[in-house]
Amino acid sequence: MQKTALDSNQATYDFSGLWIPLVTPFDKGKVDDPALKRLVAHYQASGIAGLVVCGSTGEAAALSDEEQLEVLQTVMAEAGGLPVIMGLSGYHLGKTAARIRAVSTHGIVGILLPAPSYIRPSQAGLVEWFTTLADTSAVPVVLYDIPYRTGSKMELETIRTLAGHPRIQALKDCGGDPVKTRALIADGQLQVLAGEDANIFSTVAAGGRGAIAAAAHLHTARFAEVVRRLRANDMAGAEALWKPLPPLIEALFAEPNPGPLKAFLARQGLLSDELRSPMTRASAALVERLVKLDAQVA
Repeated sequence: MQKTALDSNQATYDFSGLWIPLVTPFDKGKVDDPALKRLVAHYQASGIAGLVVCGSTGEAAALSDEEQLEVLQTVMAEAGGLPVIMGLSGYHLGKTAARIRAVSTHGIVGILLPAPSYIRPSQAGLVEWFTTLADTSAVPVVLYDIPYRTGSKMELETIRTLAGHPRIQALKDCGGDPVKTRALIADGQLQVLAGEDANIFSTVAAGGRGAIAAAAHLHTARFAEVVRRLRANDMAGAEALWKPLPPLIEALFAEPNPGPLKAFLARQGLLSDELRSPMTRASAALVERLVKLDAQVA
């Protein structure tokens, strides 16, 4: 992946491949920096394109602005050149713009940006929101279309309009509309990344560039190889690797993410099974189910 300068305030970036939206480990209520460093080291040589910090899987909504910056700085210091995207959300335009300016100076390759939650603006309002923030950013923007979290559905023509902005270069697609997904892939204006883990195969097989997938915390190299083979048109090889993964993906989201994921990572000794309220730990029954499904992924 090459970053190519367009001018002093703008760059293009190839977001192809598999990205992990990193969990945020906690220890007795505080961000667990040693565990965070372990996680980064654990995924460095796994074949991923990079890491996404402070997304929904990272419990960003439960982190203060200062904690989010701490997480970013810790990951960047440990990443050793592994590309990092920063998740950043808000509903106050001025404050969100100021945070984008601040984090853009930390060596990240992109900002993952959803619609403002709770407000539910019009499509014109969404265009204004994303355009203003993309104008502010010194790094490329990855649109995050996830209406079941934000309450705002981004229509196809809205996304097409935004794709004309030189800094808006990719889309994390959780929109739930396969027709819209295929249309955006066919347009070729944005790099479409699967955001729903169960849709990785279908999205990349249709021409999507990759995925941002929480489930890929487990069997990471396998997920990365599925994406690589699909992009190389090795459908049979990709399908053989993919076949045992959907039941595991379904189980990881059977209870609110990242509870099940953290429970399994805790079993691997990578972090403590701790979340911030109102998120809760996975049930014992689900953890037992996950262990059995994990064992079936050869």
